[in-house]
Amino acid sequence: MTPQHDRTTLRTGLVGLGNIGQYHAERLLDLGVPLVGGMDISAEARESFARRYDVDAYDDHTDLYDEVDAVIVTTPNKFHEEYTVAALERDVHVLVEKPLAHSLESARRIVDAAKASDAVCMVGFNNRFLNTVRIVRDRIERGDLGRVNHIEANYVRRRGVPGRGSWFTRRAVAGGGALIDLGVHAIDLALYLHEYPEVVEVNGVTRTAFGTQEEYAYLDMWGDDAGPDEFDVDDSASAFIRCADNRTISLEVAWATNRPPTHEFFVRGTEAAARFDFLEGDLSFYSASAAGPHHLEDTSVETAHNDTHADEQRAFFDAIVSGRSLKDSVDQAFAVQQVIDAIYRSSDIGRCVMDFESP
Repeated sequence: MTPQHDRTTLRTGLVGLGNIGQYHAERLLDLGVPLVGGMDISAEARESFARRYDVDAYDDHTDLYDEVDAVIVTTPNKFHEEYTVAALERDVHVLVEKPLAHSLESARRIVDAAKASDAVCMVGFNNRFLNTVRIVRDRIERGDLGRVNHIEANYVRRRGVPGRGSWFTRRAVAGGGALIDLGVHAIDLALYLHEYPEVVEVNGVTRTAFGTQEEYAYLDMWGDDAGPDEFDVDDSASAFIRCADNRTISLEVAWATNRPPTHEFFVRGTEAAARFDFLEGDLSFYSASAAGPHHLEDTSVETAHNDTHADEQRAFFDAIVSGRSLKDSVDQAFAVQQVIDAIYRSSDIGRCVMDFESP
């Protein structure tokens, strides 16, 4: 498919018309991208979407693909492959929500389809577009932090297990629990700030301690609670990831814990370090100096809030318009999927995993 002149000419559809699908739809309208239709297997979701946006809604993705230049895939993880590969085989551009897939094998098939297609394929790691993250990445690239050698990545909820019985808590559909839902964001951000070095070793443990409780205490829950019999995934994970050149990542992820929640990242470099909260946007830099009396310097940075999903969409459509390849997006998403798979395997076998394939 040849590049378009501007994004207002790119007829775009949505596959998966739930909450995140409608969230993307609103941003498409704000960007001036023509939303021409949607697809969902749920009749109720189709009727609601068609009524709200005054567009056609289909129960078959092939009917939607006949009408569009690009699609955004927001289905449960297990179905990413089916709809993404089908679009790429028709050279329809795809923005697919994270994670790339529910399994490593499924992710590999998406990578192969992206390589064979002339269409743009981008994976939705929206937190990369946070102003705070952009500032930290810029400081790293300028050398202000020196050599970044370790990143502490945290995405921990105190009580945040999704509705037990929803697709999030069923391994066959989601591919995992807290690790693949929250950890995928933390792993991507850490590797992104490390500039995606080769991962050489992963040691991890996943746990199921809260979702299987008969009396799981919580203040609120996304979705309805069907109880512990509808929960067969992990609700927390801890891992240590070693990359080439001895760059490392420590990871803490949880849907539920008996500790305060945290979304903090610490990016430790030889010249300075950065601390930020990727949900709140707080950002500080830490350094030391021997100029004059030895002293420590702490600097707080204020940033404006930005809509990361809108900025993510803008990057996707700009790539289509310019004809720029986003191959790195799919390859990096596959690297994240490998780390997730390695953490699960490491937990199962009780030791490090050191075998990784090239994308």
